[in-house]
Amino acid sequence: MDSSPNAPVQPSTQPSVWRDVRDAIRGAEHDYTQGPIGRAIFLLAVPMVLEMSMESIFAVVDAWYVGRLGPAAVATIGLTESLMVVIYTVAMGLSIGVTATVSRRIGEKDPDGAARATVQGLLLGLLLSALLGVIGATFAGELLALMGADASVQSIGTGFARISLACNSAVFLLFLINAAFRGAGDAAVAMRVLVLGNAINIVLAPLLIFGVGFVPALGLEGAAWATVVGRATGFVWALWHLSTGGGNLHVHKHHVMVEPRTMLHIATLSGWGTVQVALSSMSWVVLVRLISSFGGIAVAGYTIAIRVLLFALMPAYGVGAAAATMVGQALGAQNTERAERAVWVAARINMLVLGLTGALFWVFAPIIVSWFTEAPEVRLVGTNGLRTMSLGFPLYALGMVLEQSFNGAGDTRTPSWMNFVVFWLFQLPVAWYLSQHTTLGYRGVFTAVVMAYTALALVSAFFFRRGTWKNKQV
Repeated sequence: MDSSPNAPVQPSTQPSVWRDVRDAIRGAEHDYTQGPIGRAIFLLAVPMVLEMSMESIFAVVDAWYVGRLGPAAVATIGLTESLMVVIYTVAMGLSIGVTATVSRRIGEKDPDGAARATVQGLLLGLLLSALLGVIGATFAGELLALMGADASVQSIGTGFARISLACNSAVFLLFLINAAFRGAGDAAVAMRVLVLGNAINIVLAPLLIFGVGFVPALGLEGAAWATVVGRATGFVWALWHLSTGGGNLHVHKHHVMVEPRTMLHIATLSGWGTVQVALSSMSWVVLVRLISSFGGIAVAGYTIAIRVLLFALMPAYGVGAAAATMVGQALGAQNTERAERAVWVAARINMLVLGLTGALFWVFAPIIVSWFTEAPEVRLVGTNGLRTMSLGFPLYALGMVLEQSFNGAGDTRTPSWMNFVVFWLFQLPVAWYLSQHTTLGYRGVFTAVVMAYTALALVSAFFFRRGTWKNKQV
């Protein structure tokens, strides 16, 4: 059993699996550039899967509570989430650059360089989120209308959209700081940050939505404030840990300064990452627009199906994130063979787990959707969507690991081109044709999703085997 040179693992009578689970959750220090690959991925993946589950719980909790306010309220969340895609896109694109840079520096045994990269990434995030917040707060109502919101959705949803967009820094900066922790191998810290944020959101959401005692019922706006407060509190705790906690990543006072060269390096690396995420996420915006042509019921059902889908995919995304960290650190340590082996090990794990999840979703889709709405028409749309999309889960899992492995290596250009071809030249035309010109109707959108992610997995595997990502300099 391998161990960290700074914190050797003591002999234990516990079964190795349970000992590894304990070490993963508590964040035991470990050198991910050495030792068995399976255990290294396990130690990274467990907290990352839990972290991504926590991320998706934010969305599921809001949908569950807001579902009690009616289909128009659920549709509002779906349309606002589509607007937030722009913010998520920039944040995730910048996160790709931060993770790749931090993981490479850690692999090179350069913790000072990792700390400097983290600070410059956060400063960039603060600037960009402030700009996006001003735009979102000013034009919230108009943006909802642009997304196809009808009069009822606009009347009750503008406040929710304005709060969510104006306070996006809580989301943006949390993405970035957790990306830095993951790149450094401190995945357990990122997990704890989201556990704290979720706990606050789960407590505040029903209180602020429905009111209790002296707390007024804020309805949809209450859901927005609960999420903002939860995420902001998590970020503040993460900042504290970054400066005082243990682990591989430490930021001290001398790191807190503007370094134009480092900032430009991260921005350049993140540019293609942002394009990559934009091509994927903005395609979902177009899909929502297609669904909205079938009315508010279809949008509400689509929103529930997508929320549940994301709940399933986020843990799988966590396994992919573990592979990305392994790739970055292994390349930093000049061990390309270890990087490639780690990816295929992670891919097999992901395909097995997500394949089993897809089978469960197919069987229990009607029950799962019924947790979020009592409207039979909405249940029908959500059940059809969830069952259709679950058919592609094993290949979704493969594609996630491969795409994130490119990013971990700093090769953000290749996934960008793949996303352009698969989502914009293939998925959207197919979704438009199937939904608007066949008897499938709204079901054509869900069918196109399965076809696109299957194609992405196959294309990703082809380019990954070519191996050009191994030569990328970060």
